Amino acid sequence: MTDTYDYIVAGAGSAGCTVASRLVQAGKRVLVVEAGPADNTRFIDMPATFAKVIGTARSWIYQSEPEPSVGGRSLPIPQGRTLGGGSSINAMLYIRGQPEDYDGWRDLGCPGWGWDDVLPVYKRLERNERLAGERHGSEGPLPVSDPRYRHPLSLAYVRAAQQAGYRFNDDFNGERQEGVGFYQTTTANGERQSAAKVFLRPLAGSANLTVVTDALVTALTLENGAATGLSYQTSDGQSHSASAKAEVILAAGALATPKLMMLSGLGPAAHLAEMGIPVIRDMPAVGRDLQDHVAAPLYALTRKPVSLLGEDRGFKALRHGIEYLLFRRGLLASNVVESGGFFDTDGDGRPDVQFHVLPVMIENAEHGSVERHGMELNPCVLRPKSRGSVRLRSRKPSDPIRFTTGFLSHADDLALLLAGMKVARAIVRQPALREAVSEELAPGKADKLGDEAITDHIIRHAKTVYHPCGTCRMGTDEQAVVDPRLRVRGVPRLRIADASIMPRLTSGNTNAPAIMIGDRCAEFILGTS
Repeated sequence: MTDTYDYIVAGAGSAGCTVASRLVQAGKRVLVVEAGPADNTRFIDMPATFAKVIGTARSWIYQSEPEPSVGGRSLPIPQGRTLGGGSSINAMLYIRGQPEDYDGWRDLGCPGWGWDDVLPVYKRLERNERLAGERHGSEGPLPVSDPRYRHPLSLAYVRAAQQAGYRFNDDFNGERQEGVGFYQTTTANGERQSAAKVFLRPLAGSANLTVVTDALVTALTLENGAATGLSYQTSDGQSHSASAKAEVILAAGALATPKLMMLSGLGPAAHLAEMGIPVIRDMPAVGRDLQDHVAAPLYALTRKPVSLLGEDRGFKALRHGIEYLLFRRGLLASNVVESGGFFDTDGDGRPDVQFHVLPVMIENAEHGSVERHGMELNPCVLRPKSRGSVRLRSRKPSDPIRFTTGFLSHADDLALLLAGMKVARAIVRQPALREAVSEELAPGKADKLGDEAITDHIIRHAKTVYHPCGTCRMGTDEQAVVDPRLRVRGVPRLRIADASIMPRLTSGNTNAPAIMIGDRCAEFILGTS
């Protein structure tokens, strides 16, 4: 038996939750299908414990093919696999990007997506506890707040960066992005405000909303070239199908959405034939142009045991837990990535590097485990020129994708990350951090270190900032996958609403843009834009 709805949304991430909420509020019957389990764990709600969710059943750990540009390494890209998607496992930073990003989309053939078009959407969505005016909203559904906890190492970094000559910025979404400071986050009252919590949870019990979790979408249903529904498999191995009277919306993310397209016969014809999948529509750009923010860490040892190392163990963990439960304050209210900044390394007036600063060293098996107190300064390339791609490994929906990130395959990205690392090395040597830091562990201890040594460190340690996009890009040209109203070109009744539609990566964290994309998709469907 096939259940019928007005709309079906595949994926309950940042964009999926947003578009589903808008449609339900408009009186539409909506089915949301999510591959992962519910978001009912305290480690999602407590801001500081998001790392405990990554690597569990509530996350995907995508693993790239070995890539020569990063020393032959295979790189992991964790993604959300629970209600809320990435907004349930991320560091909660609220960054929209630069106006030039969206004007660039417009100029690439996406009319209606310039800065003047998207700013009103951001303002309508935002409920900022401190900021208002021309660039901020204070009455929207999405809470945005200042950190309730600031780690001493985060404070020291912000002071040191100013000592190095960089301006303090108390609003990275204001008129000027450049500067250093503390990030605002999608939190309220010391708790994470994921897209599931903000947009889906208030509609619990609505007869118009059906949410199915632990359900892997296996393919779209297409009749006469148009989308009419989808099929999915639940964790008990049972197969199900659902039909949509109006439209199907893919919101599974930049790695999973192209996979679903290709499994359904929508993608590069030669690749689909190789996989033994009948070609419904030859779409060469599906899975192409994968972009992501690439970063590299500076590791610094602290003079005293003041980092987050060990704070989740024994009596310390108990004390933090009690403080959080009683007051929603203290260390567990921290989003960990409390501070950072945006830097214009080439002096053209537009930041090209972002910092994510951690008051702990997170070493993994790939780099070698180091149980030592320290901190990380992580410069990343804001607008990378490198490109990767997504392809199927087989025609089986349960098989992982085969993909490359392309990290550092363009020489300009490597040069920019080198410039960012030099900024980080200068900041860590300022008096405010000299008081806290005993030495730079890597790239190297020496104050003067050659470009070759720093570059070697970058290549060996380059990593994702968890912002994949661009694999089903928007545009008006023949190669574009979706048009500027997010309709899949040549496939009636099918839209895409997630980061895969971005023609270019935004200059900053991508959760806020994904929510904006979901909201705009609902606008287009409902005819309010």
